[in-house]
Amino acid sequence: MTQLQTPKASRNQDTGRLSFMVPSMGTAPDTPTRGSVVNTAAPESPSSATQGTFTTVPTPSFTSTPVRNRTRKSVHRSTTTRRTTTTRRTTARRAAAPLATAAALLLCGPLAATPAHATDPPGGSTDTAVKPPAHMSTVGGKRLGRPGTQVALKQGAPALPKGLSGKSWLVADAESGDVLASHNAHWQLPPASTLKMLFADTVLPKLPKTKTHKVELSDLEGMGAGSSLVGVKENYTYTVHDLWLGVFLRSGNDAVHVLSAMNGGVPATVREMQAHAKYLNARDTHVVTPDGYDEKGQVSSAYDLTLFARSGLQKADFREYCSTATAQFPGAYAKDKKGKKSRSSFGIQNTNRLLTGFGVEPYKGIAGVKNGYTTNAGSTFTGVAQRGNRVLLVTVMNPQQGGGTEVYKETAKLFDWGFEAAGSVDPVGTLVRPGAAGASHSSADGEDSRKGAQASVSTANGSSSGMWTAVGITGGSLALLGAVAFGVHRRWPLPELVRRRSRD
Repeated sequence: MTQLQTPKASRNQDTGRLSFMVPSMGTAPDTPTRGSVVNTAAPESPSSATQGTFTTVPTPSFTSTPVRNRTRKSVHRSTTTRRTTTTRRTTARRAAAPLATAAALLLCGPLAATPAHATDPPGGSTDTAVKPPAHMSTVGGKRLGRPGTQVALKQGAPALPKGLSGKSWLVADAESGDVLASHNAHWQLPPASTLKMLFADTVLPKLPKTKTHKVELSDLEGMGAGSSLVGVKENYTYTVHDLWLGVFLRSGNDAVHVLSAMNGGVPATVREMQAHAKYLNARDTHVVTPDGYDEKGQVSSAYDLTLFARSGLQKADFREYCSTATAQFPGAYAKDKKGKKSRSSFGIQNTNRLLTGFGVEPYKGIAGVKNGYTTNAGSTFTGVAQRGNRVLLVTVMNPQQGGGTEVYKETAKLFDWGFEAAGSVDPVGTLVRPGAAGASHSSADGEDSRKGAQASVSTANGSSSGMWTAVGITGGSLALLGAVAFGVHRRWPLPELVRRRSRD
């Protein structure tokens, strides 16, 4: 059996199994399916004890090569060789003794109690690993290019929440594009599976959801070790709709790779994603993989991830998938007692915890969008939520405290603040429009850029109210999110979204 793995020491994305889920798919342990490497799934983060039940690409295990039996000639070495070897060993032990003592003192001292940051590069933390650049991109406004927190509170405005530890975060009005507050908005950081928003925004419109595809082994090659998988199997047929559910709900890298194969292959897909990021004026983003898996040079920013979410939410299918809490995914074929062959299915649940409420309180009004986790990126999340007539986007990257749920807790705090503060803060920047028109506002101050964006909206079909919709989940009910389309010179076709619910 060909193992789908590469020697990378990274574990990708949240794959913790939720309590109500019953595995209904599966091949008997003694009859593995080719192209489906079974392993215990990665937890959401090192602090999570929940184990997954979906398949993952295993991290390679290394075993020592058996030593052959020595010949008598090798055993009966000369006395001179023995003495030389003994002398060398004694000298090495004497030289190592002071080092061992120093190491023991360090371990007993204050340095031992100072952990390295979870996202530091191999070898421990460095100052450059935890500090933003002094100068960053000014796309969307000059203040967004400054390090640290940017906010312009009016009299009586609520203070920003305490305890925010994300390396980078951003709160924006999804309708107007106003950035209400930010922290290192353009810091280029590993995005983890939040990069799948760009993947979906790029590829989703090209593949009809009813299109089917029989998976080949080559479709599943190239996934990183520890990748989160939904359970796609070689020689099985899936619809595009099935695969997108696997991408959004289970953050399945196997589904991403199959969709990439249908799109002309991973290299072609990566090039298209990079071109689309450029069109969206997401200049902090460099794409190396379509699934967000840790790779050298693959970066994005809180600002760019928010642009991806805002663009994706213009698409009805994107809104449907990112707001779906539970679904059924096609499983294996089996025969019943009468010998009739049928295909089973198994339940999957969204790894967005603010949507499902697994481990944290579900956020009132949440409607997506995408979460992620890798060793280098830490936890990342972009969410959209509605309260009343206001729709906000919040992105948080790599909290430096708390456990695997911290990114959701800090996102919820920023949502609460944003809804309370809206109207009582001056914007510090704006989410620019796609294309050359958006790029022309990239270095303007927040207010000038915001006016430019609003003026451009009014030119779309002679109207200032191009509409897009998403789902607001308020007390378990559905609400239509109405919002002004951002700076496009045509009106998006936006049918009302119907949320998929589990039949369990």
